[in-house]
Amino acid sequence: MSLSTGHRTHTCGELRVTHAGTPARLAGWVHRKRDHGNLLFIDLRDTYGVTQCVVAGGTPAFATAESLRLESVIMVGGEVVRRTPGAENPKLPTGEIEVAVSDLTVESMADTLPLQVNSDTEFPEETRLRYRFLDLRRERLHRNIVLRSRVIASIRRRMIDAGFTEFQTPILTSSSPEGARDYLVPSRVHPGQFYALPQAPQQFKQLLMTAGFDRYFQIAPCFRDEDGRADRSPGEFYQLDFEMSFVTQEDVFATIAPVLHGVFEEFADGRAVSPPPFPRITYDEALVRYGSDKPDLRNPLVIHDVGEVFRGSGFSAFAQALERGDVVRAVVGPKAAAQPRSFFDKLNEWGRAQEMPGVGYVTLADGAAKGPIAKFLDETRVARLMTITGAAGGDAVFFVCAKRPTVDTVAGRLRTKLGEDLGLIEASTFRFCWIVDFPMYERDEETGTIGFSHNPFSMPQGGLDALETRDPLTVKAYQYDIVCNGVELSSGAIRNHRPDIMFKAFEIAGYRREDVEARFGGMLNAFRFGAPPHGGSAPGIDRIVMLLAGETNIREVIAFPMNQQAQDLLMQAPSEVPPERLRELHIRLALPERRADAPSRQP
Repeated sequence: MSLSTGHRTHTCGELRVTHAGTPARLAGWVHRKRDHGNLLFIDLRDTYGVTQCVVAGGTPAFATAESLRLESVIMVGGEVVRRTPGAENPKLPTGEIEVAVSDLTVESMADTLPLQVNSDTEFPEETRLRYRFLDLRRERLHRNIVLRSRVIASIRRRMIDAGFTEFQTPILTSSSPEGARDYLVPSRVHPGQFYALPQAPQQFKQLLMTAGFDRYFQIAPCFRDEDGRADRSPGEFYQLDFEMSFVTQEDVFATIAPVLHGVFEEFADGRAVSPPPFPRITYDEALVRYGSDKPDLRNPLVIHDVGEVFRGSGFSAFAQALERGDVVRAVVGPKAAAQPRSFFDKLNEWGRAQEMPGVGYVTLADGAAKGPIAKFLDETRVARLMTITGAAGGDAVFFVCAKRPTVDTVAGRLRTKLGEDLGLIEASTFRFCWIVDFPMYERDEETGTIGFSHNPFSMPQGGLDALETRDPLTVKAYQYDIVCNGVELSSGAIRNHRPDIMFKAFEIAGYRREDVEARFGGMLNAFRFGAPPHGGSAPGIDRIVMLLAGETNIREVIAFPMNQQAQDLLMQAPSEVPPERLRELHIRLALPERRADAPSRQP
């Protein structure tokens, strides 16, 4: 495909040996410059690649080239020539040729750079975000953003091929209990009233199903006022939002798994991708066996409940804790018995950093146990331990003890640490799984009240009868997550499409009937006129690209991310607005008092 324009005949990644002897005009940024006395070499870069340009001394272009600063934008014209033998650069697709420059035009001279574009040198995040337009020119980040575009194009193509229709849903909408704080937008024409930016297009996609469209999707922007993390961007994110009518949970899995597998396989670059159908793990099993509801299946280690081994034993720390209702969990370290004493000491220190007394352990050899607590385990208890955990001679077994859910979390971290320290994590692989059978409700530890565990619009397993006759904390929902390499890509559910079940579900969570009518009246009214069974999910675009790019921080795959304080340092948002604008919106500020040493609210 030719990309020639009035400024260029070729891109900086296009010229090859076959072009030798022909004229070319290139345009781009000065990536590197090397002065060899009577010859000046310029590596010219655009989004497509790099071409070496040679400016000879004594030519009109030489003086101009000498004054160029890195990242200046120039146009060059000249003849494509083959590089001399031994001067080729096999790392570049254009590495067999160079352009002998006959004319050079400076389109934009760059100032002194606050960060180097042609280097992988690390710079402070504040510098990178403030000068994001320069950061985006760097090879790794530039490649990530291009990858993001290609991934989205692949997803869109695959969804259309699967029979989905793309829709756009409103950005200005009403507040919804999605589990995070809304971003609110004041209404000028309705004083004292506010729109909310959508945390997800949840109600709208369900309304589309009720309207009879059957299969919907969009690459949807979502807005949540929550703190940033390595795998979560504050403020906004994008997801592959989709919904399907007349489906069961099985239908959703069978439809979206091939799409995700296909996208990952397309961009895997030699890495293995687990084929569908993906393994299914119940929520309860995930917490017990992996210590997390987003398990990394590249780690072969699993967690075992070994309370019976220590109950009534001489090891009082565990025996007495078990009597108090605590739980003892174990993780086997394969062949870890051969590790030096320092390995076990460091692991014990790590355990104390987790606010635990430490990490207990025994090493196994010839059916016997050694280590600090081995003397409390007789032959029968050791045999039972080996049966439960599958441990063998040469292995070490590590223990943590606490109440749930603390023991789940710490055992999960221990599993991860042992997998990493022992080199057990499978490399160059994407391992998917479904987490299913989430609890419909959970109890707030501070208030003691019962609230929704996940999506409030999910269908409870057992329907209305389960809500009316069972303890709410035992009711499961048709809710599911898709997880890859320990990263939750998506939450989804089969939806509650019946008003009678919805009223009861919200009543248990503390909502009065009139509250439900007021907040979700549009959707409830639609359901009264015939709603199909429907369900869907919403895999996160940012997290998919993060995994495929091999990044650990989501900001590395977003073109213009906020920092962890939800500030856009480049555009200086959020910012104050003039008083007259606030008056127009009928808003009066009631700001908290600031200390004299408090930082400015400005980015």
